[in-house]
Amino acid sequence: MDQPVFALLVFLVAYAFIISEKVNRTIVALAGAVVFVATGIVPLPAAIEHVDWNTIGLLAGMMMIVSITAESGVFRFLALWAAKRAKGDPVRMLVLLGVITAVCSAFLDNVTTILLVAPVTFHIAGRLNISPIPFLLTEVLLSNIGGTATLIGDPPNIMIGSANPETLTFSAFLLHLGPAALIIIAVSLAVLALYYRSQLRTGAELRRQMLELQPAAEIRDRVLLIKSITVLSLTVVGFFAHGVLHIESSIIALGGAVCLMILTGGGHVKSAFRGIEWATLLFFIGLFVLVGGLVETGLVAKLAQSLLQATHGELLSTSMLILAFSAVASAFIDNIPLVATLIPMIQDLESMGMTRIEPIWWSLALGACLGGNGTIIGASANVIAAAMAAKQGAPVSYWRFMKIGFPIMLLSIVISAIYIWFRYF
Repeated sequence: MDQPVFALLVFLVAYAFIISEKVNRTIVALAGAVVFVATGIVPLPAAIEHVDWNTIGLLAGMMMIVSITAESGVFRFLALWAAKRAKGDPVRMLVLLGVITAVCSAFLDNVTTILLVAPVTFHIAGRLNISPIPFLLTEVLLSNIGGTATLIGDPPNIMIGSANPETLTFSAFLLHLGPAALIIIAVSLAVLALYYRSQLRTGAELRRQMLELQPAAEIRDRVLLIKSITVLSLTVVGFFAHGVLHIESSIIALGGAVCLMILTGGGHVKSAFRGIEWATLLFFIGLFVLVGGLVETGLVAKLAQSLLQATHGELLSTSMLILAFSAVASAFIDNIPLVATLIPMIQDLESMGMTRIEPIWWSLALGACLGGNGTIIGASANVIAAAMAAKQGAPVSYWRFMKIGFPIMLLSIVISAIYIWFRYF
């Protein structure tokens, strides 16, 4: 069998098992990766290169920091503070937490944001005796939307900015993508609040009891709180400055975790490692190798090249096609190798004399970031949230996520297309 055909077949079979949820998705991803390496589709050195170790390190480091920080009680404090601000109304809390998540995701990696916001969500839902899923899914969707607004909000934006650093600056991203993100955030929150309103009902007595609680009383260890917040704040500052410092975000996160373990003593080391979702990290490693197989055989490049050739270099149609293709593709495969494949092709258009190429860059950024909302494996934040929900006894199935995520993704892309058309053409 032809190698590209075999690679596509293995990928589709693995994806079908992931969707069916008949077999644990981590086992499926690792099995597919083993098949690719064993058959030579992705040689072992190439498989190691295709794994985004920066993402793996970032996840592990932040999981450890969040695990230790949670022991101080700060997340329970934030949960009660948010509940009081929303007067105990679950729908208001959904909107408030969604806005907080979107804003944080614009200036932090969206995975980091979910790791910080999810514990607050679970505590609120537990207090009100309602499912955390509406809150969590709203936060995940808003994290991917909010991350679209800035250069550092999502890995595809960092890659796009690196492709043309003189033009695609931090301020340029904020100026060009910020307005689109704000519109999408407002519309998406309205849709989500309307969709989930019937599931966000709680008794008046539970609301009254929550409002009577004192947030400050939830802080169990003030010394640990000070140490944790100090390290977490310095880690966040490091994320902002990692481009200037030329230090990968994974090193910053892991460095923060090590510093926090040193500051808090050996008693918190075990809890830090228990906080790492090892199955999730292994799932990502397997998925990176699976997608790497499609890249190695040239399937992704061929598809992208044919799409670009179909527009004959016309700016509006190219922008719209890149927007749609990157969105749909990012819902089903990791957007990092996809963007890495499309960047040189867009640069080729510029080298061939195509002018005003910036709209194509913005289309790629919007499509790649917003497309991640389409399925549960479309973005790293989605997988992390699903793993955390399962750990809390509230699993999110592939289809449950897609039922709300895919329509929100389509709505976001329609708004993006209108925005690009009105602003640049």
